[in-house]
Amino acid sequence: MANIHRPRRGSLAYSPRKRAKSQVPKYQSWPEHKGEPVLQGIAGYKVGMTHVIMVDDHKSSPTEGREIMVPVTVVEVPKMRVAAVRAYVTDSYGRHPLTEVWAEELDPLLAKRVTLPKEHDREAVLGEIRERLAAGQVSDIVALVYTQPAATTGVPKKVPELMETRIDGTSIEGCFDLATSLLGKEIDPLSLVSEGQYVDVTAITKGKGTQGAVKRWGIQVRKRKHSRGGKKRHIGNLGPWNPHHVRWQVPQMGQLGYQQRTEFNKRILKVGTDGPSIVPEGGFLHYGIVRNSYIMIKGSIPGPAKRLIRIRPAIRQGEHAIRAPAVNYVSLESKQG
Repeated sequence: MANIHRPRRGSLAYSPRKRAKSQVPKYQSWPEHKGEPVLQGIAGYKVGMTHVIMVDDHKSSPTEGREIMVPVTVVEVPKMRVAAVRAYVTDSYGRHPLTEVWAEELDPLLAKRVTLPKEHDREAVLGEIRERLAAGQVSDIVALVYTQPAATTGVPKKVPELMETRIDGTSIEGCFDLATSLLGKEIDPLSLVSEGQYVDVTAITKGKGTQGAVKRWGIQVRKRKHSRGGKKRHIGNLGPWNPHHVRWQVPQMGQLGYQQRTEFNKRILKVGTDGPSIVPEGGFLHYGIVRNSYIMIKGSIPGPAKRLIRIRPAIRQGEHAIRAPAVNYVSLESKQG
């Protein structure tokens, strides 16, 4: 008798598949960093895709040492600002924020995103955090940074996006000193990444609304006599007699897309400050012209054009070796079709 092997259709790894609560991705974990304190994340806006010609530097590759064409995604990264510094403590109830100190001067548009404190005693808050640091009660220091979409022309909004970015180093006191020195100042994202570095890219994927089981889970369309009942794109049954309820593993219609996803170990092939120099003829589709600094990432990344993209150092880089890529040509041909 034949060995029947029929694996289930669709992955159950991301359940329940519902819409993301916010278009700003959130990180629950960060890579461990030993050494001088450093800000561990940047943010930008997805521009679109193009291709480059570079020398293949992967060891044992069939085309090692030869020029190859590589698809890349362009991310525009205007400068960010630090709005506040937040300290976290960990006790028997878990990890929760202790307090936060806000900058004196903030973007007026930030008030449309979050309620800003009207009366804020910065010195008192700084003193409280330093006392907790001396007692060894502070577990994490994070910076509340916000983007400046008004500096771009491809993103049709001006209200900044506010997000937490961890500051890590050997000494937590040093992390707090770095955070206070950056309070209220601009941060150049290109100072935190380098060409050849491996990073994790997180974004909210393109939303596709409510879809049926065939597109959402990849089940087969009914064949021959089974399709004559008027239902071709439905599952054959909703499950067994027992238990007397429809199990959540049964593929059914529902939300598809608009969910947070992270792609690990994406390689940065090129960074630069002259955005217009990489814009193809006629501009990028659905975006236009890049006017700020940019990052070119090998391959595709989640989300449509104009979507907010968060980037952190690779949390599980493994055996990937950092090598300086040799990019010889960036395509400037029109993407209009």
